[in-house]
Amino acid sequence: MKKLFALLITILTLIGIVHASGIQMDYNDGIYHFVLNGDKIKKRMQFVASPSLITNKTAHDNAKSVFTINTGFFDPKNQKTISYIVNGSQIVEDPLFNENLMGNPVLRQNLQKILNRTEFRILDCDSKLKFEIAQHNSSVDFLCSVKESAQGGPQLLPNLRLEEEFFIVKDEEGNVIRESASVLHRVPRTLIGIKNLPKGEQEAHIFIVTNKHPMDIFEARDLCKSYNLDSAMAFDGGSSTSLNYKDISVVSTQDSGDTGRALKSFLIIKN
Repeated sequence: MKKLFALLITILTLIGIVHASGIQMDYNDGIYHFVLNGDKIKKRMQFVASPSLITNKTAHDNAKSVFTINTGFFDPKNQKTISYIVNGSQIVEDPLFNENLMGNPVLRQNLQKILNRTEFRILDCDSKLKFEIAQHNSSVDFLCSVKESAQGGPQLLPNLRLEEEFFIVKDEEGNVIRESASVLHRVPRTLIGIKNLPKGEQEAHIFIVTNKHPMDIFEARDLCKSYNLDSAMAFDGGSSTSLNYKDISVVSTQDSGDTGRALKSFLIIKN
């Protein structure tokens, strides 16, 4: 009886630790699913960027983070961002300073679509923090400001925005003639969404879709829809998809023993 009681106390303690951390995890068929809940977790979340490209594990270790994933798009040739990143209410990565982006005639012609891609925000609304997924140029509510954000795309829910965010281009007959970020192919994915709960509470849902269960962007949308998320978006995926959490390390590069692709920006959760 004493052993049973001790085991019960241990189980209850572990459950308490999981809930106190604000991070819950499930793994099924090659997909990691994380739920971030509670007001405290919002204060521990940050979007950070590195001057030079580094692996997710390096970012995780440098920040002494408990949870780290990849976020925005970047140019591996000049190591500059293609996505806006905000940290501590300051823009720390601005794609307007990426000369490869600005100098490419095709991209420059569609620059407004690229600059207005979807981002995940942590808003400070009169000292109350709130999650939001919106296009970069969209305004925030009165008394709110963007405290942290990372841009990626495309938006998945409530509507899929492939053409609007220049992830696909179609000809006059409706045929796809250009594709970005492998949206039409099955690859690993990093996804994030929001579920609005009663009394104004929110959950952030993160999916790390690994090589064991790659998805195209329509399957990624349907995955988010199956969890009844109110809004959802993708971050950079494919070989960029990365996760470090406790003893879990996920990289999507194929080489055995590879430490992962060098990346530009990250979502970290501090202790």
